[in-house]
Amino acid sequence: MTTADFSSLPLNADFLANLRTLNYLTMTPIQAQSLPAVLNGKDVQAQAKTGSGKTAAFGIGLLHNLDAQSYVTQALVLCPTRELTDQVSKEIRRLARPVPNTKILTLCGGTAIGPQFASLEHQPHIVVGTPGRILKHLQKGSLRLGSLKMLVLDEADRMLDMGFYDDIMRIIEMTPANRQTLLFSATYSDEIKKISRAILHEPINIEVESLHDNKKIKQIFYEIEKTKRTETLIALLQHYQPESSVIFCNRKQQCQELAEALWQQGFHALALHGDLEQKDRDKVLVQFINKSSSILIATDVAARGLDIKDLPVVINFELSPDPEVHIHRIGRTGRADNEGLALSLFMAAEAPKVNAIEEYQDYPVHIENLSSLETSSAETQEHHSFRPKMTTLCINAGRKQKIRAGDILGALTANTKLPGKQIGKIDIFDMMTYVAVEQAIAKQALKILSEGKIKGRKFRVRKL
Repeated sequence: MTTADFSSLPLNADFLANLRTLNYLTMTPIQAQSLPAVLNGKDVQAQAKTGSGKTAAFGIGLLHNLDAQSYVTQALVLCPTRELTDQVSKEIRRLARPVPNTKILTLCGGTAIGPQFASLEHQPHIVVGTPGRILKHLQKGSLRLGSLKMLVLDEADRMLDMGFYDDIMRIIEMTPANRQTLLFSATYSDEIKKISRAILHEPINIEVESLHDNKKIKQIFYEIEKTKRTETLIALLQHYQPESSVIFCNRKQQCQELAEALWQQGFHALALHGDLEQKDRDKVLVQFINKSSSILIATDVAARGLDIKDLPVVINFELSPDPEVHIHRIGRTGRADNEGLALSLFMAAEAPKVNAIEEYQDYPVHIENLSSLETSSAETQEHHSFRPKMTTLCINAGRKQKIRAGDILGALTANTKLPGKQIGKIDIFDMMTYVAVEQAIAKQALKILSEGKIKGRKFRVRKL
């Protein structure tokens, strides 16, 4: 299908102007196929891979239909994980800039419920949350969905994999029958078909290419001995020296153990898995995305839906038993116009998994000999620093203290010799702010923020 401009949609001038500032110029295939139906009030069932632009597809739709003057909850987006919930709500906030006074609230488990009750005293226009916490608020009466216009199930397959089917169905029972429902899923299992039949009314079915462009992703497999997995991974990192990489493990404990093993070898590696507290998960993601950490080690559940741009390398420390999951793993690299590299380790006993991948993607995998890897000597390794370019400073203040990115930038550059180009991404949470700075100025930046003031007030600042 040919690309289409957003101006072909029935959106007002302010909305289109905001899309242009966000660099939304032409629609992705999922947007071009789904948005006309979404804007027309139709139920939609869409199969699309992670990174296809589906958040904007439903985000634009729910904002177009929003009555900002009516202070009731009009749209609910259900997501499988806290990370995806945070990403989706941030994207909808960006899209909502031309819609004044839009209240968007995230409701997730793993965080205190008390402040959420306070936030719900004045009903938000849009709620983005995980099924368990949404259901709890509905049962307590703190969230009311009697005026709901649109329900979105994002990453529906992952929510079902995580056992949320019953919670989702209970939530739907508390919504109006005449709502519009959008279901987005990367896979189309029997369970997805079952829930689709139960909740969608005469849906428009959309499927965009689910396999990734193999011309843009170079896949290389390495056969290893059972006891040499970590040793081989280190050899891969020394040979390819990626600026950043995501390493997939099948188990949570494995993530943590591997991160510790890599730290001992001088790599800046962080683990992301379900046992982390929310504040620790936030810290891990912030450091990886702002280039303060070069390696993220994750399980499939923890990494699902993560929006990591310009990721050069994905490594499968262990192959997934599901070839479809393998395709979604490697699809995190080689996005947009970039080329990507996907490296996979397997033992001889795992040959059936390799065969399943070949059959699923309909072309053979490329296996290279480990002898092709050029590993570093101790002297060379010392010369090549595995330390990331940036480091993260943590400020004990955030949205609740009305902190904005401009306040941090101003505090760092006003009346100092710090150039703004050495200051990276600034992430602001409710009670915490993280700012990435180049390693070379980290001590100076920490001193400026610790001894100076932000918006006329002093806050505690530390280096992560």
